[in-house]
Amino acid sequence: MTRKSNLVKLFLLVLIVGVALRLALHQSGPQPVRIGETAPDFVLPALGSGSISLRDYRGQVVLVNFWATWCPPCVEETPGLEKFAEEVRKQGVTVLSVSVDTDVAALQHFVTDHHLSFLIARDPNRAVASRYGTAQFPETYILDREGRVAEKIIGPADWEDSRILTFVQELARGGASGK
Repeated sequence: MTRKSNLVKLFLLVLIVGVALRLALHQSGPQPVRIGETAPDFVLPALGSGSISLRDYRGQVVLVNFWATWCPPCVEETPGLEKFAEEVRKQGVTVLSVSVDTDVAALQHFVTDHHLSFLIARDPNRAVASRYGTAQFPETYILDREGRVAEKIIGPADWEDSRILTFVQELARGGASGK
């Protein structure tokens, strides 16, 4: 009877330690950026030359789009995102894409083939994507003028959807959560 009791106690102890360890590890990982929070600042190399700092766009509405050329949903949304970027640029809105591609030549080829005009930063180690809590691509954060996340879109977006355009234009005019 004592042996059985000791085994039960040992099992419970192992179970408690396991649960505590799992909770500790889970809490220490990057937490996804939530709506209303200030977006983490970053400085990344720009495609081509130079660097791109998110801080430089404070005071503007910014879309930060995490993507990759090898991601089919990312590729599918690219033409719509380019048209959207052209449309909102007139209102002072910046589309800043963050590519997690490791192959610079493939990225440059993709950008040239698709005639992309929006800003493209490179995050091949996914350090910034990880800080945002981005686990799947594409993922887009719409930031208000103060750098707070006004909306988060997980997965591909229909950039021709008038609701997204209206929301971003309202932020650019100082409405919605971009007071």
